[in-house]
Amino acid sequence: MLRWALGFFIVALIAALLGFTGISVAAAGIAKILFYLFLILFLVTLMGHLLRRS
Repeated sequence: MLRWALGFFIVALIAALLGFTGISVAAAGIAKILFYLFLILFLVTLMGHLLRRS
């Protein structure tokens, strides 16, 4: 999922450099959502692992 977020971020940067602002904003928004989803799932998995370990 982090790979997808990075991919959308790169697409947003390239689109911004080429002047496609609408595509850039959309790709950046998708990248942000995927990144936050990755963080939430990572923290849930980490907490589950720590609780199961002890």
